[in-house]
Amino acid sequence: MRKAQDGRRQPDEETALLASPERKPVKAPTPLPKLQIFILLLMQLAEPITSQCIYPFINQLVSELDITGGDEKKVGYYAGLIESLFFATEAMFIMQWSRISDRVGRKPVLLTGVGGLCISMLCFGLSKTFTALVVSRCIVGMLNGNIGVIKSMMAELTDSTNLAQGFALMPVMWSVGGTIGPLIGGQLAKPHDRWPALFTNPFWQRYPYFLPCAASALFSAVIFIVAAAFLRETVPKRHTKKTVRFSDECHVSQAQCNTPVRSLLTWPVLWSIANYASLAFLEIAYRAVQPLFFSTPIDLGGLGLPPSTIGIILGSFGVMDGIFQALFFAKFVGWWGQKRVFQLGMSMFIPLFLLYPFMNIVARSAGTSPTLWALVVLQLALSVIMDMAYGCCFMFVTSAAPNRNSLGATNGMAQLAASVVRAIGPAGSTSLFALSIDRWWLQGYGVYVIFTALACVLMLVGLPLPRYGWDSVVDGNDD
Repeated sequence: MRKAQDGRRQPDEETALLASPERKPVKAPTPLPKLQIFILLLMQLAEPITSQCIYPFINQLVSELDITGGDEKKVGYYAGLIESLFFATEAMFIMQWSRISDRVGRKPVLLTGVGGLCISMLCFGLSKTFTALVVSRCIVGMLNGNIGVIKSMMAELTDSTNLAQGFALMPVMWSVGGTIGPLIGGQLAKPHDRWPALFTNPFWQRYPYFLPCAASALFSAVIFIVAAAFLRETVPKRHTKKTVRFSDECHVSQAQCNTPVRSLLTWPVLWSIANYASLAFLEIAYRAVQPLFFSTPIDLGGLGLPPSTIGIILGSFGVMDGIFQALFFAKFVGWWGQKRVFQLGMSMFIPLFLLYPFMNIVARSAGTSPTLWALVVLQLALSVIMDMAYGCCFMFVTSAAPNRNSLGATNGMAQLAASVVRAIGPAGSTSLFALSIDRWWLQGYGVYVIFTALACVLMLVGLPLPRYGWDSVVDGNDD
């Protein structure tokens, strides 16, 4: 910050990126560049569709490929490993993709990621061995560094008056993808069994899960074409005098984008990333256990539901979450501040994990009764509240960036941390699920006790966060 002649602070390249709503004069929000943000959100939408379309049938696929040797108790190990591979390989490359995007531009990196999604899903649908499944998931993780780059581009397409509006749309699109993906996976799996008169070719019997994979790959291919034709680059070419609007009337040149990683290791950045990683770990563990719990037989601790029903349940969450985030997220942040909304979301993991054993107990005693479905709906509603924490995390990471030139690298570091814990989460949670059943820990419910305790501990990581963003600490105005 520097002071003008009238004594008021003026923004410069070292100014934190996100301002506190209580301390700035009310300004009319700048209209969002609708077409560019729409295309950007479509590119984000491709990721949850391709990643979550496999959830309704992944456990059945593992069983049918005879990976477990007929032991149903081991399905969780291999299903969790397959789900983790994407994030493990993404963690290895995402920081490089984010820094590359600071140099060569956002658009080429985003197109590479969407193309990787398309290729990977086609390979996944044609896989008949565990090795082929592993390779296909590694391909998409290696080529896809999109989410960090999308956050950077979102900040470059907005300014301080409409940044919150832009970031509020990102959880909505993830929810839309979380609706479409499971529905595709649940409804299009095994088309030969569901529509034998239409899918008569033996191909569909040999590859019963190719259709949902091909549908999600087709969506990625369409998005690739649309983005290649209409998405505008927000990072100017090097060795030119062109500039790109970042926020307000500030401009930044590409020559200034080579920010050393060491300069990003500030307390605001580290605390923001720590909370993002904590949220990502608990959320991915919860999401990985959910379809496994739904598909596992009741006597082994689950609900014994078919893939089509699982897809409807997971898709219902996406509808509920998208509507809620679009209507209420920005209002809650305005009323309570980012920190309180984030803490509310984190606290939801305690009842979310505890509801799993209660649902199984009800299923054992009364089957698929109205009480069981009421508990399922309650769990979905609580997970919608939990999901508000993501929007707050995005805003904390953005406001923590040391300066405008380091935005891509800061988002890359945050996504690297999230990818690492997301690589551990599915394999760890599903393995604990299988171990709890195999060794009968706490009558098979040990996994939920462990993650409930972890949720209580990780809530403490958010205590140092400022209520309204890191710039409020710099200016000394945080409540």
